[in-house]
Amino acid sequence: MAHVDMDYQNSAVPQSERRGYLTMFMIMLGFTFFSASMWTGQVLSNGLNFNGFLGALLLGGLILGLYTGILGYIGAESGLSLDLLAVRSFGIKGSYLPSALIAFTQCGWFGVGLAMFAIPIAQAWYGNNEMVMYGLVLLAGICMTCSAYYGIKSLTIISYIAVPCVAILGTAAMIIAAQQGNGTFIENFAKSTNDLGIIGGAGLVIGSFVSGGTATPNFTRYAKGKWTGFWTTVIAFFIGNSLMFFFGAVANIYVGGNDIFDVMRNLGMFWTAILVLGLNIWTTNDNAIYTTGLGLANITGFSKRSMVLFSGALGTVAAVWLYWNFCGYLSILNATLPPIGIILALGYFINKEKYNDPNSAPVTINYGAVLGVIVGAVIGNLTSNGVLSGVPSINAMISASIIYLLGNRFQN
Repeated sequence: MAHVDMDYQNSAVPQSERRGYLTMFMIMLGFTFFSASMWTGQVLSNGLNFNGFLGALLLGGLILGLYTGILGYIGAESGLSLDLLAVRSFGIKGSYLPSALIAFTQCGWFGVGLAMFAIPIAQAWYGNNEMVMYGLVLLAGICMTCSAYYGIKSLTIISYIAVPCVAILGTAAMIIAAQQGNGTFIENFAKSTNDLGIIGGAGLVIGSFVSGGTATPNFTRYAKGKWTGFWTTVIAFFIGNSLMFFFGAVANIYVGGNDIFDVMRNLGMFWTAILVLGLNIWTTNDNAIYTTGLGLANITGFSKRSMVLFSGALGTVAAVWLYWNFCGYLSILNATLPPIGIILALGYFINKEKYNDPNSAPVTINYGAVLGVIVGAVIGNLTSNGVLSGVPSINAMISASIIYLLGNRFQN
């Protein structure tokens, strides 16, 4: 009996398995619900007044939305995962580079997410008891890995449960905290140092989710139409990320924290806070480990489900270590991943006919694409370290595009 590729790791998703606007919107919105994005909200509220905060959200959200929306469009039109798109743009073996970078980043975020769930609960509930913390990491790791193991159907169920709970309860807590606090929301923002600047703030907005956003095709390949993939991504990412930034800003202003969990606990809503924290992280973590599974499957040739189990176990075991060490690498990774997305997009639109031709064999390595990621990463990191001016992700994508297009002229 032939093996049935239930996760479509080696082929386009057929139209019979595609989903409509509401389902895709819920999946993509849930993807953005991640506590780490609240850290960015805390930083923005410390360095910008309220108008600057809104300006950074709009500018950064516009750039991030355009970047991820194009990837969402491509995923929906082609039905292909990020890794299958990478095979076409980077070559069969060249695709190992983007697959490895995305898999490493998303597995790291998975582990960080587990720790972000376990550590605050262990601290608040049992006085920082390590046994409780590791027990919660293990329990959450098993649950989130299992939901990713069963693929898009499981991700859909989790999203339909988590999205309304997090959005409604989190927003209610934010409003209550603002009403009970000293001064209005805008007045408290005015106490910031105001030294970040809108451009700097927009860079943080983009960087906060550009790694996850690069994996957009893994989910929009299930969308019924290309514009469904585009608009659900753009709208959901803007709403979801903005909500997380507001949660982080409110937590910073009113309780000195960076998570809506801190706000809800301060309001005496401890059990509700645990529910919101768990669902908030779950919606992103299952997407992250699902993406990791697809990336490792492309490299190793094993099934996506076996790679989900492997990476879920790895992320769970290393969760606490990742929490204290992984985030230091994020600025490097956030400047490295945008070149992957822009090269995927350029490769698709330049050679679209080859993506639909079953007789068109991809090259082994597209050297222009590989070199483009390397150069783009260097330029992006030089920008983030202040050596070059501008937004790191934008500079990285522009330089990667130039190298890729030039490389294609020579290789072809």
